[in-house]
Amino acid sequence: MALSLLDGNETVALGAAAAGCKFFAGYPITPATSIFNAMLNLLPQKGGVCMQGEDEIASIGYCLGASMAGVKAMTATSGPGISLYSENISFAIGSEIPIVIVDVQRLGPSTGSATRGADGDIQFLRWGSSSGLPIIVLAPVDAADCYILTKQAFNLAEQFRCPVFIASNKEIALTKESIDLNLLEKPEIIERKLFSGKPDEEFMPFAVKKSADVPEFLPIGFKGRLARQTSSTHGAKGYITIDASEIEKNQNRLQHKIEACVDAFTYFEEVNTDAADTLIICYGITARAVKAAVNILKKDNISASALILKTLWPAPEKLIKQKTEKFNKIVVIEMNKGQYVKEIERILCDKKIKFFGQMNGVLIEPEQISEVIKNG
Repeated sequence: MALSLLDGNETVALGAAAAGCKFFAGYPITPATSIFNAMLNLLPQKGGVCMQGEDEIASIGYCLGASMAGVKAMTATSGPGISLYSENISFAIGSEIPIVIVDVQRLGPSTGSATRGADGDIQFLRWGSSSGLPIIVLAPVDAADCYILTKQAFNLAEQFRCPVFIASNKEIALTKESIDLNLLEKPEIIERKLFSGKPDEEFMPFAVKKSADVPEFLPIGFKGRLARQTSSTHGAKGYITIDASEIEKNQNRLQHKIEACVDAFTYFEEVNTDAADTLIICYGITARAVKAAVNILKKDNISASALILKTLWPAPEKLIKQKTEKFNKIVVIEMNKGQYVKEIERILCDKKIKFFGQMNGVLIEPEQISEVIKNG
């Protein structure tokens, strides 16, 4: 066994490098800075580029430019930086620019507490653009997940040509763990689908083939061919348009290309306990406390199961409905004041949902969770 002592930020960087990331730009921000440090060591030796932008807005802009030139790109920040990223996130959605964005969440609002963790950005990651169109958010539980899900994030960004978020957390990011990377899941690496037309065929940057929702890609500057990009509403040729039918067709495609495929990238983990009447739904660092709480409850002859979501957005509705079907009591645990529980309540509108949340910079403890279950 080749054990290494690594934290979540380091394994994000290693996962990105393994996925073929060749460009990283960021601005120092606690607790995400060590991703930048790790990429600075990893990328040059792989022929890649790692650079510091003058601010967060410039950093994500550099990444979008690199991606438009055909390079796999990633940036990393925390809550205040995600706020500044918002306009360029919208650009990436509308112009279908692949990018992986790591949000190492910390306690907010605003500057908040830079050295305390929370899961306060969960709704903002989904709705923090000017369109409301879907994006993809993956939520790791530990450093091993950070490695695997970062590789998956690059695959999804390339496959669907969209921003993909890693919703990490200060506690996951900076906790050292013993990991053998050779024993972790090794998903096949997916590359961007390049334009397959003839040399004299006009390239239409947002045109899709029959029964497809994702356009083929042509890097800007590739063999002198013209590849248009715009942040404005556009048609298949990339020209600005105000034609309502053309705009609606494109908006529907941007929505459908992701939401129709969520079952294919629904990642989760579960703890099944025989004869359990209660299901605990959780994600991120809190999942570790939930697992411990299930064992505490077992010692007290109380049965509870757990569903750990690793795909948060688009919400995996089919999975949630299927896994909760046999349970009478559903309890949602979050390291915030109640964000994803709103989505659970929407999906399970016929069930009563109990919520426990905490957002004070302190991890939720297993004993707190077990008391919530005991008190019904």
